Amino acid sequence: MTKLQPFLLRAQQIEASLQTFSHPWNPDSEITGAYLGRAAGLTRTGVNLAKIPPQKESFVYHAHHCEEEWIYILSGHGIAEIDGQVFEVHPGDFMAFPTPSVAHHLRNPGDEELVYLMGGENLAVEIADFPHLGKRMFRRGETVEISNLADIEPFGPL
Repeated sequence: MTKLQPFLLRAQQIEASLQTFSHPWNPDSEITGAYLGRAAGLTRTGVNLAKIPPQKESFVYHAHHCEEEWIYILSGHGIAEIDGQVFEVHPGDFMAFPTPSVAHHLRNPGDEELVYLMGGENLAVEIADFPHLGKRMFRRGETVEISNLADIEPFGPL
C-alpha cells in the first residue's frame, strides 16, 4: 500500500486503526474508536470516531475547565446526561460543551452500536471534574494528578 500524506486518511486506514478502550472508573465504559485528527497531523484539535456497543457507556460523567468538546451522532441512539438532565440523542444531533463546561456523559441503552464523531481542543493544561465521583483531574502535558474535590481548598482572598 502506498503511504499517503498525513492529511488524508482512507476508510481502510481508519478501520485498521480502531482501538477499544474504557475508563478505569466506570466498569460499563467501552468505546472502540480512532484518533482521526491526530493520525491526520492535527495537534491543536482533536477529532475522533467513537463507537459504543449496546448496553455500554462512554467514559465518566465529567466537566472540562479548559478544553472545549463536541459530539455529533452518526448512527444509533443514546442517552446523554448533560448538566444533571437526561436527553435522548439520535443521528444528526450535535452537542457542544464550551468551557467551563457543564458535566456530560453518553451511554448506549439500545441494541445497536452508537456511532459518533467527537472532538475538541488539545491544550497543554486541562482540569476536569467528575461530579458523581467527587474527583478533579489536573493534567499538564503527560502528567495527570487526581484530587478529591472535598480536599481542595481555595487559596487566599481574590
